[in-house]
Amino acid sequence: MTIDNNINPFEKHSGSANIANLRAIVLLLIMVGLFAVLLAKLEIIGVGLLFAIFFGSIYLYILFKNPIVGFYTAIGLNFVLLGIGRYVQGLPLGFGIDGIIVLTFLALFFSKFKERINWSPANKDITLFAAIWLGYCIFQIVNPEAQSISAWISGRGIGFYFFLFIVLTFMLIDTNKKLDGLLYVWGVFSIIATLKGMMQLYIGVDAAEQAWLNAGGAETHVLFGKLRVFSFFSDAGQFGANQGYSGVVAIIYSMTKKGLPKIFFITVGILGLYGMMISGTRGAISVPVIGFMTFFVLRKNIRILSFGMLIMVCLFVFFKYTTIAQGNDQIRRMRGAFDPNNKSLQVRLDNQKIMKGYLASRPFGGGIGHAGDKAQRFLPNAFLSHVATDSWYVLIWAELGIVGLVLHLFILFYVIGKAAYKVMFKIRDPITKLKIGALISGMAGVMVASYGNAVFGGMPTALLMYASMAIMSNPETFETNIEEKDVELIKA
Repeated sequence: MTIDNNINPFEKHSGSANIANLRAIVLLLIMVGLFAVLLAKLEIIGVGLLFAIFFGSIYLYILFKNPIVGFYTAIGLNFVLLGIGRYVQGLPLGFGIDGIIVLTFLALFFSKFKERINWSPANKDITLFAAIWLGYCIFQIVNPEAQSISAWISGRGIGFYFFLFIVLTFMLIDTNKKLDGLLYVWGVFSIIATLKGMMQLYIGVDAAEQAWLNAGGAETHVLFGKLRVFSFFSDAGQFGANQGYSGVVAIIYSMTKKGLPKIFFITVGILGLYGMMISGTRGAISVPVIGFMTFFVLRKNIRILSFGMLIMVCLFVFFKYTTIAQGNDQIRRMRGAFDPNNKSLQVRLDNQKIMKGYLASRPFGGGIGHAGDKAQRFLPNAFLSHVATDSWYVLIWAELGIVGLVLHLFILFYVIGKAAYKVMFKIRDPITKLKIGALISGMAGVMVASYGNAVFGGMPTALLMYASMAIMSNPETFETNIEEKDVELIKA
């Protein structure tokens, strides 16, 4: 007798087969009775709870049959979680991503219920680097400068999300179809984000958003009577940079498609860049500038590179040396990014000088979650809590020290450098070159933009970057699975 080792316990019997059992019928009647009592006692709350249980059960069933659903859910939730926090008060929404990641790992285990999981897809050098980085972040708990375990928990994503999402990406995104699925989910939420931003700009903010502005958000998001659009993101800086990131990746990715998918990605790209513009975030403009320039270099085509450089020079001249469209609030604010005497830049440089003196004797930094405005919740009187970090790299420097900053930069440049080398000299398939090139270009843009704002580690950019880094480190998988018909797109 042969035993099937590929049994998924969630696929053993159909629902209709179970109902034929008398015990199941009795159990069903008991459940209906309990739900009736619940509705009678809790009224409207009971109805909501009933629906939550019902749809939650369906979702969990689907998730445990198809673990990749959890991965896509994390990407989508990553976009809206902070925005939901403006409407729902008092719930620990920050642990939502943690919960989805844990559930996805559990689903991965259950999907291989009777067999050993093959972890070899995740056996890559970036996984090792992510593990080392996680170990360093855990070490920060005993950092002599660290004063609050609550602050460390608030910043846990710096280490845990990076490692866990890298592993999940390797394990779950292993075909071109699944890679496309990731980009579609990303694209849909990017479109929604820009549409929400347009509502804020042209219609106005709603009551919950106004309350957030009144509570302190207006200091940085209402300048000279004009709103800096933030959509459902943490702030306008994250919104602008992420939409620029989405725009770069989507426009390049559209070159691998035809028909409706091509139109979809072009739409994502255009709306992404428009969202970047209306955010009023000066530093975000570096995302498309650096991103597209990186793509031109990856193409290794002198004609394309020359044309691209010409476009970039024209944009630079437009913003730096002209006053065209100066009446437009978004363009006027973007133009400030090209002014070396910009007051905001000078404040950042002054803060970095202060930080340099403080961290000179603290090679491991002040502790995760201990720097910037967010740290004031836990350490209202600490020195680092009252020095603005602004830049992502300054934040890493302040919290993890020069040791952490060097390790972090090494990992980033190693990943993007190795991926760029493969695209330029190793990968032979043109479609795979474009797909991986899109992710490399987006990452390059975000890395530069993160000097001006703490973009890299914020939602939703962080998980998108971690997933992209894993995919970029594994291009051979997508080259192997490429469909012949797709190759004709480049020849057309």
